[in-house]
Amino acid sequence: MNSRERIKKALNHQETDKIPVDFGGTFATGMNVNIVYKLRQKLELDKPGTPVKVIEPFQMLGEIGDDLRKIIGIDCIPLHGKENFFGFENNKWKEWKLFDGTPVLVPDLFNIIPEKDGSIFQYPQGDKSASPCAKMPKTGYCFELIMRQEKINDGCLDVSDNLEEFTLISDENLEYLKEKARNLYDNTKYSLFGNICFSAFGDVAIVPGPTLKHPKGIRDISEWYVSLITRKEYIRKIFEGQLEIALENYKRLYRAIGNKIEAIWISGQDFGFQSGLFISVDLYKDLFKQYLIKVNKWIHENTSWKTMIHTCGSVETLIREFIETGFNIINPVQISAFNMNPNHLKNKYGKNITFWGGGVDTQKTLPFGTPEDVKKEVKMNIKIFIKGGGFVFSAVHNIMPNVPIENVISMIETVSNYKI
Repeated sequence: MNSRERIKKALNHQETDKIPVDFGGTFATGMNVNIVYKLRQKLELDKPGTPVKVIEPFQMLGEIGDDLRKIIGIDCIPLHGKENFFGFENNKWKEWKLFDGTPVLVPDLFNIIPEKDGSIFQYPQGDKSASPCAKMPKTGYCFELIMRQEKINDGCLDVSDNLEEFTLISDENLEYLKEKARNLYDNTKYSLFGNICFSAFGDVAIVPGPTLKHPKGIRDISEWYVSLITRKEYIRKIFEGQLEIALENYKRLYRAIGNKIEAIWISGQDFGFQSGLFISVDLYKDLFKQYLIKVNKWIHENTSWKTMIHTCGSVETLIREFIETGFNIINPVQISAFNMNPNHLKNKYGKNITFWGGGVDTQKTLPFGTPEDVKKEVKMNIKIFIKGGGFVFSAVHNIMPNVPIENVISMIETVSNYKI
């Protein structure tokens, strides 16, 4: 059974020959470049000082090359567009070092010039004439978004301002995706995952407009959450505009790549925090559900793609809604959050949704446990989630910097040696 067949079986809730694994297939299942570098050094894949590419500059995710992919036993490979989170292309690589000295390669438009306090700014589309959209504090490892909120005048709010970044995909980007999908599909046996989200209804990573030089509308994250109640009709009109554009983009994408991808990221809105929901179940049903249903409906009626919702936190009380909305996959399965016990999740929802993640806790066990703690938790979670398929192993979200590399190795070895 090859990787493509393995992921397909898992998504169809069929048992597989071994554990399906994803690291780096999505932008929520990767590893900080600091970890990728240390892992490559530990495994003696590179000479000391060999830099690692930063393929996603917001979270500073490192490139997981094919050599490392084979060692870990990864079954997925990402398909994404030309522009990164800040709106410039990952090309014309240049050398840089993280604050801890980790050697990396970053795109040409990635700003590496520090401020007086030692912090690093990033700019929308790499344009330094615009206000910075993100900041990496001195000694940091990833970026924090900068809120560039103009004073809000409710009498002058214009829906088009909050739709500025949601445009029809360009022919150039479609051709890029078409060629990349063809190459990966024809020349590898990996399962292709579509990191191409056109339907980011309220995704708070997108709300501040990191690709926009002068964002208008509601751009502060706190103000956005408040607006779900106080400006509900305005938000509804934004979602209606997004939906129209999203459906056309999914149509264009399908014409370009067909069924070469196995799954696609549809929503990245975090509905939960550690101990509960950001919004009520009723608000999800009233404001979000109808638009996500229409996206899922079109995809399921016209393609073979499985659809993923990425939402962190304690979202158990929404999982039934996600299933009714048409989602096939939930990620990252934050098992450390309230009411997110693996046994409970698998027993209650395992026949109807695939758990993509939940393999090991990235808040406590992986960074602060021992290799034996990691091994024990990984084995326990696999045993629970793997029954009857519907599980792809990954950590709970991206592996953060400075996790003990011995713990990462323990995780990899435990998954590789697990006998179904």
